[in-house]
This record gives sequence, C-alpha cells and structure tokens, in this order.
Amino acid sequence: MRASAPLVVVASINGDRSKDDNPEVPRSDSEVIDCALACYDAGAAIVHAHPPSRTATGAAAAEDYLRAWRPIREAQPGAVWYPTLTKELGGEIGHILALDDAIGMHFGCVDPGGVPFARLDEQGVPKGYFYTNSLDSIAADFATLRARNLGVQLAVFEPHYLRIVLAFHAAGKLPEGAVLNLYFSGAHGVFGPNSMPFGLPPSETALKAYLELIEPSGLPWTVSVWGGDLFDTPLPELAIALGGHVMVGLEPYFHAQRTPTNVELVERAVAMASAAGRPVAGRDEALEVLACPRRN
Repeated sequence: MRASAPLVVVASINGDRSKDDNPEVPRSDSEVIDCALACYDAGAAIVHAHPPSRTATGAAAAEDYLRAWRPIREAQPGAVWYPTLTKELGGEIGHILALDDAIGMHFGCVDPGGVPFARLDEQGVPKGYFYTNSLDSIAADFATLRARNLGVQLAVFEPHYLRIVLAFHAAGKLPEGAVLNLYFSGAHGVFGPNSMPFGLPPSETALKAYLELIEPSGLPWTVSVWGGDLFDTPLPELAIALGGHVMVGLEPYFHAQRTPTNVELVERAVAMASAAGRPVAGRDEALEVLACPRRN
C-alpha cells in the first residue's frame, strides 16, 4: 500500500467488553447508535460492533443488530460497518446474509484460525480454552462471501492465521475486498487483568515480520492492540508511515486507570495522521482503498 493513500480508521466500539472494563463502552442499542454516529463524525470510515448478546444465530441474530443499525443507516445512509461472528463461530454466518438482505452490507467477517484464550492462575499457569475455526468452515465462509460479492474483514490473532489467508489468496479463493486486521497483544490479552498475551507483541519487529509475509499479496492491513493502548506503542505511527491503517476502539483497548471514549480514540488517530501529513479516508475513499467489491 502507498503511504500517501488515505488512512482508513476503523472503530471497534464494544466487543464483549463490559461497563466494568470501561464505563464508556456502548452496550445498549441507544448507546451503540449514538457512539457509531459520533465515531463517523470524528473520522472513522468503518465501525465494528457486537450486539447486546451473541447467543442468537441467523435471522434472530440479525434482528439484534438491526435495532441499532437500521436507525444508524437512516441517519447516515450507506454507513460502512460489519458485525462479529455468533457463538456458533465459523460456518454460521447466516446473520451476515440476513443483514445483507435487510439493509445491504459491504463486509462480512471471518476469523481464519485458532488461538488460546487463557488467564494465568496464581502460579502463572494458563487456564482457558482454544478459540478455533476449522479449515472447512473458513473455506465455506469464504465461498459464501465470494458468492455474495461481499468483502471480508479478517482477524489475524497469530501468524498462522495469516498463512491460512495467504494460501486461500494464492489459490484464488479469497473474497475480493479482503482486509487483514493484525491483532497484536498487549500485556492483558483479550480478557484484561491476568490474561495471557497471545500472538505477537506490539513492536516494530513484529509488524515488519507480518509485512514481510503480506507485501507480495498487496492486501490492505490494519493494526490494533488488544489488552493495551495502541497509542502507547509504535504501531500507529508505523502504520501511517508504511501505508497501513488503524483499528481503534474500546473492544481491543484496556488500561487499568484510563477510561477513554471511542470518539477520543478515533480523534487521536485522526490527529496523528494529520500531523504526519497523511489524509484520512472518508466512506467512499475507504471502500476504494480496501478494494471492497461494493462501492454504493
């Protein structure tokens, strides 16, 4: 990617974070509506959000999203956003298809691999589980999204996630509009205190290791830090300088003392881009930069 291309700012506004993690996390439908619209106004081109519950699947799960996203689309037609997977995980993306039928989507999502999610017990021993999506379900989800002409947002927790994606890319089986969301682990992983870090640390060395693999493909990429503060690391400056993009927001963010809002994190990314002389992408520019197959 060219460093002069507009910077895409993605706001991942809630995830499964609770008000105990940060009282500013939007959880209710009304909070999601207000937060998403404010993030767009602040400079985010894309918003990623979870619904109040992920227990439903298919059309029922879509309706959980639509309580917030119908009003958001009415207020801001064509706003770009994407959901998460249900607790059924890979192979169950019926809710994404139902959302596309109801209001039209630009991107689906796939988590192309597996990663241990663990806390450390009193002796420092990891206790938890493996979050895993099978290769068969990954292939099926890619095929479904390709048939729908939808782009795909790809979580990259570990290097082998990237290897899997690049294998599909080399085989011509990756959906057009694939975006590599590189997840780096802060000290607190995905769970907060006592969470075991995963994958690679948020360092220049780690980013450049990923880029060595990515560059021949030309796929766009974002950086984010999970269980930490992206802006305490060199990653946002590097992404701005090297032609990448940034994912901010309270889903990945964790700090024991700081409780920023999603809008404050978006504004910080925009200010950093401005200081570096890199333009920030609006909606239409983001769809072009990310090669999304749908531009309307």
